[in-house]
Amino acid sequence: MIIVTKVKKKFHENGLQITTTAINMIRDDFNRKIDRMIRRCNDGNVKRLSDKTYHISLGVLEDFIK
Repeated sequence: MIIVTKVKKKFHENGLQITTTAINMIRDDFNRKIDRMIRRCNDGNVKRLSDKTYHISLGVLEDFIK
């Protein structure tokens, strides 16, 4: 789901090298975060993720729980 060339470019722009293993770890972490966002949307009964419901996918519910 990530574009490896863009990730590598970002690191190289800052003078950093990145290994294939590190790229794979970033990919796995990204996929876990997306899965967590999807679970939160399902738990919150969100049918369409938008700018108005994005905070639910992040688990930020302070505005709704008072």
